Amino acid sequence: MKAVVQRTYGPMESLRVEDVPTPTAGKGEVLVRVRAASLHADIWHAVSGRPYVMRLMGPGFRRPKVAIPGIDLAGRVESVGSGVTRFASGDDVFGECVRGIQWKNGAAFAEYASVLEKDLEPKPTRLSYEQAAAVPTSGLIALQTIQDEGQVQSDQRVLVNGAGGAVGSFAVQLAKARGAHVTAVDSANKLDALRSIGADVVIDYAATDYTATGDRYDVVIDIPGNRPLSAVRQALTPDGTYVYVGHDQYGRQGHPVFGSIGRFLRMFAMAPFVSQFKKPGKVSPRADRMKTLAELCDAGKLTPLVDSTYDLSQVHQALRHLEAGTATGKIVITMADPD
Repeated sequence: MKAVVQRTYGPMESLRVEDVPTPTAGKGEVLVRVRAASLHADIWHAVSGRPYVMRLMGPGFRRPKVAIPGIDLAGRVESVGSGVTRFASGDDVFGECVRGIQWKNGAAFAEYASVLEKDLEPKPTRLSYEQAAAVPTSGLIALQTIQDEGQVQSDQRVLVNGAGGAVGSFAVQLAKARGAHVTAVDSANKLDALRSIGADVVIDYAATDYTATGDRYDVVIDIPGNRPLSAVRQALTPDGTYVYVGHDQYGRQGHPVFGSIGRFLRMFAMAPFVSQFKKPGKVSPRADRMKTLAELCDAGKLTPLVDSTYDLSQVHQALRHLEAGTATGKIVITMADPD
C-alpha cells in the first residue's frame, strides 16, 4: 500500500510516500480502507519532534517508533480481527488510530490502517468522509473542555479564544449546543466562518484585546494562551472558569524544550489561591465522548469546518499550511478512491 513515511524528526519536506506492507487486523482490531485523514497540532508535534520533552513520552527519542504519521481517519471496514463484534466488512467508520498519548504517530496517512475496535464509531451518515475525518481528536478535546472542564451550562457567557482553528471551531458549536452565549476570538479572516457556525459575538484579536474590554465571562476556553494569566482573570466573573488547551503556535510560542508546560505549571501553582484556575478533574471516557460527537453530527448540531484538502503526496504542503495558522477549521488528507 501507499503511505507517508517519516524516518526522522525534522522538516515537513522530509516526508515521503512509499510502498509499505499492508497491515492486518489482529485481535480486537479493524482494518480500515482509509478514505480521509485530518491534520491538527499534534501531528505537527509528532513530525517535528518539538517540543523536545515530548520525545520522552513514548514517540521515540532519536526517531519515531511508528514511521507513518496521522491519527484521525474515516473510511470503510476492509476486514475485522478475532473478537470484533461491533463492525463488519463494508461498514463506514471514523475514529483515532493512535494508541496512548497524542504526541506520536498513529499510521493514519496510509491507504489502510489497523485500528482498535474500541477507538472507532460508525461514521455519521450526514457527513462526508472528509468531514468525518476532521472530527475525532479536535472534537474530543473540544468536548472535554466544554463538557468536563468548563462544565458549560445554558445561558452562560462563554468566550473561545482561538475559535477559528481545529479545536476552537468545535468548541463554539458545542457551547452553542448547550445553550450558551458564545463570543469567538480569532483573526479577521475567520470571523465570517465563526458567525456561520453560531457565534453570537466575534472579535478580531489583532484589533481588540478581549481581556481589556470590560466584559466578563462565565467560562473562557483559551486555546493559544496568548494573554497573561493575570489579564485573563479580568475577563472572568469571580466564580468563572478558565480552561487552557495549550496550543504553542507550532513552536512560535512557548519553550522549545517544554512547550506550553510552563503555563500549565504556573496555572496549577495558582489554583489553590485562584478559584478560576481549577486543576483538571475527572474526564468522561473517550468512547462516551466519541458517541456524543457522532450523535451531535447526525443531529445537525455539529458540522466540521473543512478549510482545504490535499492528497497523500501533498502531506508536507498540508503541514506547512497548518503551521501557518491561517486555516479555518481542519485540513484534510484524501486518499484515492478504492479500485
